[in-house]
Amino acid sequence: MPAPAPNATRTRAGGSARNLWGYGFAALAAAFYGTNPLFAVPLYASMDAVSVLLFRYLLGIPLLAAIIVGRSQRLLPVRQEVMPLAVSGIVMGLSSLALYEAYRFMNAGVASTLLFMYPVLTSLLMTLFFHEKFRLVTGVCLGLTAAGLCLLMQPGEGADINVTGFVLIFLSSLTYAVYLVMVKVSRVLVLVPPLRALLWQLLFGGLVFVAALPLADGFHAPQTLLAWTNLACLALFPTVLSLLFTLKAIAAIGPTATAIFGALEPVTAVSLSLLFLGESISGREIFGGCLIVAATLLVVAGGRERAARAGS
Repeated sequence: MPAPAPNATRTRAGGSARNLWGYGFAALAAAFYGTNPLFAVPLYASMDAVSVLLFRYLLGIPLLAAIIVGRSQRLLPVRQEVMPLAVSGIVMGLSSLALYEAYRFMNAGVASTLLFMYPVLTSLLMTLFFHEKFRLVTGVCLGLTAAGLCLLMQPGEGADINVTGFVLIFLSSLTYAVYLVMVKVSRVLVLVPPLRALLWQLLFGGLVFVAALPLADGFHAPQTLLAWTNLACLALFPTVLSLLFTLKAIAAIGPTATAIFGALEPVTAVSLSLLFLGESISGREIFGGCLIVAATLLVVAGGRERAARAGS
C-alpha cells in the first residue's frame, strides 16, 4: 500500500487536531451551560427569579458587546433584523423565566434534565407545523421521553417534582424548542451573526423581566459580594462562554456532534446540585433522566443520518 503524500498526512493530522479541539469546545459549552442552577439557586435566598434573570441578561450584554467590538463586527442590527430578533428574544426570555421559576419548586438537577426534552419537542414541532416527515425514530424518542417523564413524576424517595414545577419546566423546554424552530425557519435569523443575534435577543428578552417585575415580589438588587459574584458567573459561564464555545465547536466538528455533547448539560447540572446545593436524587430519577437524554441523542443521531443521506 503506497504511503500517503506528505500534504495528505498533514491535512489528516490537522483534521484530527481540529476535531479534538472541537470536542473539547463542545464539552466545555455544555458543561458551562449546566452551571445555571449552581449560581442561580443560592441567589433565591435574597432575590426572586425575575430579578436574577434581569441582572444575568443585563450583565451579559456588555460582555457580548465588548467581544463583538473587539472582533470589529457590526453591533447594530439592520432594519429587517429588528422584528425577528425582538420576537425570538422575547421567546428566549420566557423560556429562561420558566426555567428559573421551576428551580423554586423542584430539584434543580432534575429540572435541567427535563429541560433536555427540547430537541425532541423541536423535532415534533417541525413535523406538526412545517411538514417535516414523521420518522420512526421520532416516535421512539417520544415514547422514551414519555417513559422518562413518568418515572420522574412518580412519588417516592428523593426530590420529587410537583405539578407546578413540572408545568414550568415543560413550558421552558417548549418555548426553547419554539425559539430553535424560529431560528431554523426564519430567512432573516439564519443570516444574523450569532454573537450579534444573542446580544439583541438578550436585550429584548430582558424586557420580559422588566414587564414581569410588577407580578413578582418587586425589584431585588444583590446586597452582598457573593450575590454579585454569582450574578457575574451567570452572565459569564452559562451565557457568554457557553455560546462562544458552542460557536467554536460548530465550526470545528459541526452542529450535530456539538448537539450530542449537549448531553453533558444535565450531567453537569445534576452533579453540581448534588455536590454544592445539598440536593438529592433517587435511582428512579436518574433512570428517568437517562431515558430523556437517550431520546435526545436518538433525535440528533437521526438528523445526522438524514443529512448524510441527503448529501450523498
